[in-house]
Amino acid sequence: MPKAKAASGAKPSGMTLHAYQVGFGDCFLLSFHYRSARDRHVLIDFGSTGLPTAAPKNQLTLIAQDIATVSGGSLDAVVLTHRHRDHMSGFETATGNKGPGDIIRSLKPKLVVQPWTEDPKAKKDATGPAATPSGNALRVASLQAQRLAIQNVVIEAQALAATGTGDRDRRALQSVSDEGMEGILNASAVRNLQTMAPPEKHRYVFHGSPSGLGTVLPGVDVSVLGPPTLKQTSAIKKERSTDPDEFWMLQGIDWQFWGTQARNASFLGSSVGRAGKKGPFPRARTIKGNPSYARWFIPRVRAARAHELLGIVRILDKEMNNTSVILLFEIGSTRLLFPGDAQIENWDMTLQDKTLMKRLTGVTFYKVGHHGSRNATPKSLWKGFANRSRRKKPTRLRTVVSTMAGKFGAAARHTEVPRTTLVTALKSETDFFSTQELVQKGHTLKQVFEFKF
Repeated sequence: MPKAKAASGAKPSGMTLHAYQVGFGDCFLLSFHYRSARDRHVLIDFGSTGLPTAAPKNQLTLIAQDIATVSGGSLDAVVLTHRHRDHMSGFETATGNKGPGDIIRSLKPKLVVQPWTEDPKAKKDATGPAATPSGNALRVASLQAQRLAIQNVVIEAQALAATGTGDRDRRALQSVSDEGMEGILNASAVRNLQTMAPPEKHRYVFHGSPSGLGTVLPGVDVSVLGPPTLKQTSAIKKERSTDPDEFWMLQGIDWQFWGTQARNASFLGSSVGRAGKKGPFPRARTIKGNPSYARWFIPRVRAARAHELLGIVRILDKEMNNTSVILLFEIGSTRLLFPGDAQIENWDMTLQDKTLMKRLTGVTFYKVGHHGSRNATPKSLWKGFANRSRRKKPTRLRTVVSTMAGKFGAAARHTEVPRTTLVTALKSETDFFSTQELVQKGHTLKQVFEFKF
């Protein structure tokens, strides 16, 4: 993959990285400094799904205000790695233009970069979408169907919980609601990002495509390593066409039926009178309460359904993470890697490219993927970082993770986020920082890191 062409002009002499305290989420502001020109500012993600107890409720607004101050009232680019709420809720607007997203919008970014799956018009990319239904246009449509499906999954989960469940099942249904809502409560943020810059100033990127960032960052080479398109990797194309895409395209219709059922609450022991009754069988006789002979069965059905719904939501979660934009910034010998929440499927093309992997050996800064989860830092990538070292030295790899323990996973199942074994390796072989350390300092808005080129 050739390096993206940088804008003409002097190269930056340094960069300031602002890692904001968003709890469970990501928000990074990159401020590039030039000796003979103004600073350039790039915001990568802005979202949260859970703040530390010490943080004020208006934390995201405070962060947006700080971004406005640091950038001098003007952003050169906004990068949204993917659509998950913990990466984009800060772009949400509010009545009276007082939301954090309204503040970011007022900074009038000159460029907005998103994954190709977010293109509202499903425009053709450099590889060209296939004319058959397995092409990129269907992938975009499929993601839209997934969001409709997950919305109705949440409706059903909430209705099931309302009918009465045991503690374990209630927790499972709450997980369905919480995780599912993260994927659908982004409407104002989506609209804001789509209209934050003129259409010609939007870039919907994929593996190997121009990022557009070279036009606003003189002297900086920026390469897009992910996500791949369906045409670029046969493994992803096969997976999408035979399982997730077809499953959700079909189920998106079925969930509309189940969503209606949930709203009517006309199943699993709900009590409704005959008069004015709604639902698929309005004239059928119903039994008030649960008959004794069925009391053993109903909780089991609810439990099975709760776990099935949770599994569906987590499949969608994985799909969204694998649409993450992966960016490699190169300024001289400095290489900064920002992978969003990319998981192993998203990394495949890069890991198989010997030329790319050789360039990645020289990474000097790594934004730890997916909040430190176990499936977002491939071991082959990690082992290839030549700047890892158990000894403190100027060239030692620097790593930063934005995370909050206790939000997802469990140590007993080796799924906790951040993953203990990964954090141990990061602490042992890199200059490591976690935004969780800001909590120990009290209410601290951000951590600042300086780079010299």
